[in-house]
Amino acid sequence: MNPTPPDDRPLPLETVEDAAAYLEGLINRERATNYAYRRLDLRPIEALMEALGRPESTLSIIHVAGSKGKGSTCLFAESLLLALGERVGTFTSPHLVSWVERFRVDGRAIDGATLVAAVERIRPIVDALRGGPEETRPSFFDATTAVALLVFAEAGVDRVLLEVGLGGRLDSTNVVTPDVTCITSIELEHTDKLGETEALIAGEKAGILKPGVPGVVGPLRDEAMSVVLTRAAQVGTTLRTFEGDYRIASGASSDEVLVVDSPDGFRAACGLATPGDAARTNAALAIACVRALGVYRDADIARACRAGLAGCSLPGRIERLAADPLVIVDSSHTARSIAGLVDALETLAPGGFDLVLSVSADKALDDVLAPLIDAEGRGRIVTTRAEPARSMPADMLAKRIDELAERRGLGFSALDVQAIGDPEEAMRVARAALEPGRMLCATGSVYLAGVARRVLGGVSLR
Repeated sequence: MNPTPPDDRPLPLETVEDAAAYLEGLINRERATNYAYRRLDLRPIEALMEALGRPESTLSIIHVAGSKGKGSTCLFAESLLLALGERVGTFTSPHLVSWVERFRVDGRAIDGATLVAAVERIRPIVDALRGGPEETRPSFFDATTAVALLVFAEAGVDRVLLEVGLGGRLDSTNVVTPDVTCITSIELEHTDKLGETEALIAGEKAGILKPGVPGVVGPLRDEAMSVVLTRAAQVGTTLRTFEGDYRIASGASSDEVLVVDSPDGFRAACGLATPGDAARTNAALAIACVRALGVYRDADIARACRAGLAGCSLPGRIERLAADPLVIVDSSHTARSIAGLVDALETLAPGGFDLVLSVSADKALDDVLAPLIDAEGRGRIVTTRAEPARSMPADMLAKRIDELAERRGLGFSALDVQAIGDPEEAMRVARAALEPGRMLCATGSVYLAGVARRVLGGVSLR
C-alpha cells in the first residue's frame, strides 16, 4: 500500500493490492478462531450502510445461507437469471485467486478499478466509525459486504445473489431485506461459534428468514429442519422444502443430468457441466429460488435452465483444470461435501488419485478425513497449510491422518503421508510425484483450491 503522507492523511488507493491491504488490515474477527460469536452485532454494518445512504435499499436480493453449497447455489442462480435476461450482481467469499472474484457483475469478476473506487468510497466512513464507540466499529466482513452492496447498486443490477459469510443471524449480510431467502444445508461446522449441534447451527442460519419473504430450504436432517420450520412460523414466512415442494427426478435421456419437478406441475430438465449429487442439489435450489421470486413464467424458467445451467462452470468445485487435466481442484471442507467428492472421483479418477490436503483447525476433523482415507483408489497424501490464520499446521494434520488410519486398521504401507507447510511447494511436489494413470486432487479448503488454480492452473486475476 502507498505510504502515509506527513499530514497523516492516507494517499488514495491505486491498485487491487492497495484495496486488499486496506480491507485485510481491518479487525478480521470472522477469520480469527478465538472470538465469541455472540459478540458479533449488526449495529456496525447498519451504521456503515446508513452513512453510505442505504444503497442496499435499491436492490432485489436472493440471500443464501448454508454450511455447504451456498456459493454454488449463487452461481447456478446467477446463470439462470442471466439466461432470463437480467443484469446480476453476485457476492461470494472467500476468493480463490484475486479479491475481485468476490464481486461479480453479469457473470464476471469486476475490474480492479471498480473495486478500488468502492473501497476508497467506504474507507473514510469505516475509519470514522472505527474511531468511535466499540458497538459500531465495522469489521473486515462489514466493510467487504458494504463494498459489494455499493458496487451492485452503482452498477444498476436487476438482481443480487448475496452469500452469507458465517452463520446468518448476526452475519453482516443480514443487514438486507431480501426478496427470497435460502438455506442450502446444515452440518456441524464452526461449532466453536455457531453451536455444537445441528439444531443450534440451524437456529443461526434460520436468522436470515424474514416476515413475508419466501424461503427455500435444501435437504436438511430432521433436527435442523424442525428448527428452521419453527423459525419460519415465528416470523411468518412460507418455505419451499426439498422433496416437499421440489425434488430431483430421473432424466429421460443421458443428456438430462438434472431434472427438477414440483407437485404444482413445474418441470425442468437440463445438462450440468459440474458432476456429482451436490451440484444437482445446488442447481435445484437455484431453480427453486428463481421460481420463488414470482416474476417469471415456469416455461421461461425451464428454458433458462437449458440455456444457462448446462454451461455453468463452478470454479473450485470438482473442477478439472483446463491447463492440467490431471488435476482436480475442489473446495469441499465438510464431511458430507467430502463424501460427495469421493463419489465423483470414482468416475473422474478410475485409475486412482493422490491428494493434497489442507483443513481448517475448527472442523470435525475425523469426519472430514475418514471418507478420503477410506476411498478406493486413494494413494499418497501431501498435507499442507493453505491459510496461516485458520488451517491446521501440515505436520499436525499428517499426524491426525496417521492416527485415524491406525484406528481404522489401515497399514502404514497403504498410507503414505508427507507434510509440506508451504502450499505452493506442496502442490508442485505432489504433481511431480504423480504416477501415470492417476489424478491429483487438491481439497479440504477454499484457500488451497485457490493455490492449486494459481500454481498448476495458471489462473491469475488482477
